[in-house]
Amino acid sequence: MVSVTATPIDVEEIIRTISSPRAGGIDIFIGTVRNHSQGKRVRQLEYSAYVPMAENVMKEIEEEIKAKWIVDAVAIVHRVGVLQVGDVAVVTAVSAPHRKEAFEACRHAIERVKEVVPIWKKEHFEEGLAWVVGQHEVDIKSPEL
Repeated sequence: MVSVTATPIDVEEIIRTISSPRAGGIDIFIGTVRNHSQGKRVRQLEYSAYVPMAENVMKEIEEEIKAKWIVDAVAIVHRVGVLQVGDVAVVTAVSAPHRKEAFEACRHAIERVKEVVPIWKKEHFEEGLAWVVGQHEVDIKSPEL
C-alpha cells in the first residue's frame, strides 16, 4: 500500500490494512510536524509532489523491502498540502512474522522515502520560509514571498 494524499492520514486504517494473522509484529513510524527546525520556530509546513512519480518511487521502495526481508505487508503514506504543527505528515508501516524484520524494514522505508521520493517541503517560519529537499535547506525567502 503506497499513497500520496491531500487528506489527513488515518494511522489506525493503515494498521488494519497491513495486519495479518501471520504477522508476529507490526512496526510503524509516524512522522509529525514539529514546532522547530534549523533553530527557528515553525508555523506550518507545505508539502508538494508530482504524485504519479512519487507513488512509483514508493512502490519501488516497497519492492526493495519485500526483496530484502520476509514481510507480510508494507504501507508508505505521505501527505501533501499545508500541515500544521502536530499533523501527521508521513507513515511507514511493516507487518512481518518477526519483530527484527519489521523494525529493520520500517526504518529502511522511512530512510528511503527521505532519500529518493520526489516530495518537497516548504517550511514556514515566523521570520521567513525555506524549501527543504530531503534533509537539506535549499533557499530562504522573506515572509512576503
